[in-house]
Amino acid sequence: MDAIIVLLFLLSILIVLKGADWFIESAISISNKLGIPKIIIGATIVSFATVAPEFFVSTIAAYLGHTEMTVGNALGSVICNTGLILGFVIAVRSRSPIENKFYMKSLFMVIAVLMLILFSYNGVITVFNGLFLLFLFIGFIYYNYKYQTNIWNDENPSTHRNKLVHIRKELIYFVLGAIFVIIGSRLLVYSGVELAEIIGVPEMIIALTLVAFGTSAPELVTALAAVVKKHHDLSIGNIIGANLMGLTLIFGVAPFFRDIPILAQSLYYDIPAMLVLICVAVIPALVLKRLERWMGILLIILYIGYILGLIMWYV
Repeated sequence: MDAIIVLLFLLSILIVLKGADWFIESAISISNKLGIPKIIIGATIVSFATVAPEFFVSTIAAYLGHTEMTVGNALGSVICNTGLILGFVIAVRSRSPIENKFYMKSLFMVIAVLMLILFSYNGVITVFNGLFLLFLFIGFIYYNYKYQTNIWNDENPSTHRNKLVHIRKELIYFVLGAIFVIIGSRLLVYSGVELAEIIGVPEMIIALTLVAFGTSAPELVTALAAVVKKHHDLSIGNIIGANLMGLTLIFGVAPFFRDIPILAQSLYYDIPAMLVLICVAVIPALVLKRLERWMGILLIILYIGYILGLIMWYV
């Protein structure tokens, strides 16, 4: 029985990854065919795609009453995205200047983190709190929509329609990817909870580590592909967008199923760790106006330190 649960856990991750792969490939094709900058696609369409595992796993967990899985997966994914994946991208993209769009996207992400910290001090995330986070998400989407509209302003409307006709295949794969992600997420929640019981560690720890890494795998795959194909802007925009969407969508939607309690571990360890990683990723880049290799290395070191702290103090 234990072996079956482990196999089911691994299978669910593979299903999620395949669905996310279809998402990502179709999003890149849409970017090329519509002529939208990759950092915009990365922060919106690809972020929707890669954050889908975290979103569905966390919201389904909330619906089923596993709120520790909801919080752990949401926070763990942002920590993994920022410390491990973004750290890797920056480390291999040494001394690269940042684009102007980085500023606004980073600002949205920082605001989301600060709002979550403020709401968490009440010990519970309520529907009322969730609505504020959803409003921030809508503002982020509107900002990207306005930027995209400015890009297309000089084109003939018939040109837009012709472009949209040629992305039908991509839309089909987008829908199929969504179905795979939903099914895989449901299996991942079930097997993750069972695995926590088998190993004998808290559900929160499994969510912060194994489940978070599993649902962050699409961001990792995107980052690796972006590095190989030299589309770094797509990867950086994706990670920033995925972090913001993960926080605002998960903690915005999950409270509609039930209030989401915030444990002391999350309040005094996980959330501060997330804030430190976000600050290291954003503040030096804004001051220096470029990304330095040492920033990425520092992010990776801090992520490893965070995992070691989990093992030492909470397992």
